[in-house]
Amino acid sequence: MTLRDRKRTLRDSMLATRDALDAEARSAASRAIASRIESLDAYRQASVVLLTLPYRSEWDAALVAAHALADGKTVAIPRVDRGARMLRPLRIRNLVSDIEPGYRGIPEPRDHCGSVAVESIEWVLVPGVAFDAGGGRLGYGGGYYDRLLPLLSGEAPRVAGAFEVQLVDAVPAAPHDVLVDCIVTERRLLTVVR
Repeated sequence: MTLRDRKRTLRDSMLATRDALDAEARSAASRAIASRIESLDAYRQASVVLLTLPYRSEWDAALVAAHALADGKTVAIPRVDRGARMLRPLRIRNLVSDIEPGYRGIPEPRDHCGSVAVESIEWVLVPGVAFDAGGGRLGYGGGYYDRLLPLLSGEAPRVAGAFEVQLVDAVPAAPHDVLVDCIVTERRLLTVVR
């Protein structure tokens, strides 16, 4: 089986598992994940954060975005630039008026939102479908985060939030796949040791 096939098989399986989670359990787990993330020293100290908003059956990362806005942080959310096949971090100030369904229905900032300089980002919340204890991450297959993350400061922690069921023994990875620094679930914090 090719790497691409192994990724597709794991992605399909994990999405089905995540989709099957009970809505009440997903909500409780989301609150626990958000609370753990909000207590991280690096998150609390960061003034400019790149966050993501929930898509499909992902945990509710909007909880962290609401917290960051209330805390006075500069909140950037990525918008897909289809022509460049890149993500553009745009600043949001309001989770309702600044957000619309974008690429593939993913919540994105509206075009009126101003750009955030990539080099100013101090902390990043990275989405994904599956993760492993070594920091391996399986995304949705577009490679957008694998192209964006190397452009950020090496000092900016790359943190993934995920349900415990999204952790696997090993994520199939190519050399260009970018690792995360830690994974926060409803049960624990996994710090990646390299």
